[in-house]
Amino acid sequence: MCWNFTMWGVMRMRFEDFINEEKRGRKLPDVILEREMRETGVPIELLRREMVKLLNVMLEESTKQYGKRQRTLSEMAGENGYLMANHRAKMLSEFSHTATTVALSLAESNAAMGRVVACPTGGACGIVPAVLYALKVHMNASMDELLNAFIVAGGLGWVIEKNATISGAEGGCQAEIGTAAAMASALLVYYFTHQGERCAHGAAIALKSMLGLVCDPVGGFVEVPCVKRNGIAVNIAISSAEMALAGIESVIPFDEVVEAMYRVGRSLPESLRETGMGGIATTPTARKIVMEMKKHKKFKW
Repeated sequence: MCWNFTMWGVMRMRFEDFINEEKRGRKLPDVILEREMRETGVPIELLRREMVKLLNVMLEESTKQYGKRQRTLSEMAGENGYLMANHRAKMLSEFSHTATTVALSLAESNAAMGRVVACPTGGACGIVPAVLYALKVHMNASMDELLNAFIVAGGLGWVIEKNATISGAEGGCQAEIGTAAAMASALLVYYFTHQGERCAHGAAIALKSMLGLVCDPVGGFVEVPCVKRNGIAVNIAISSAEMALAGIESVIPFDEVVEAMYRVGRSLPESLRETGMGGIATTPTARKIVMEMKKHKKFKW
């Protein structure tokens, strides 16, 4: 079961527009929800209730799936979250270790047809929930604090969806994992600062770091390399947010980074956009795995 968390509209928008409204004394989550209400006609309180529902699902599944062994469709994954949860980290902080474990666990749950929130897609479903869960566990974040940061992340993802793409088939994995990392970075920065401009810097740093990332799932399954990319990307989000909190700024504004991501995605050949015909999907080991799968009747190509 999968809920898709993306906000839809009909007008071109920029995250800078939201920031300008904030500079006039308004709260960024309110600005984002009001824009959504104007475009969809859905009352703000209903939008907020739906966001609470999604947030609760993310936190519930993070708790339920944390470090759990999974039986995924192709069985190429399923142990990653378990291994990470039972590993005593040598370099990661407790916060990052928890977030990495959640990101891996939820990505594997998705591959096992579990309940996830597509944020912004199923293949990137572990990243935003991972930072939300880590904030709750390690920072004792309240539901109101998490909700407001979550709304900001949603508004930023909305801008990417409107001006570029969140589809791996259209723009490569940068559009899925990259967008999720940008959203998670903005979420973290907003939680600690409540400053939209800093959120934009954190998101831009994260997205720039993932430009050109190809979508190359082995056998077409959202398992290899997708699961581990969730674990890596959440750490990109965390480090990008930390830079923004330190006062480091992106030289290129976030909205321009989104435009660049769109151009890069259009430049990628079809073989590197979710077709399984390029990248690691065409390595000798990947081809051997797919050939073995074809011998089993449950897999059909």
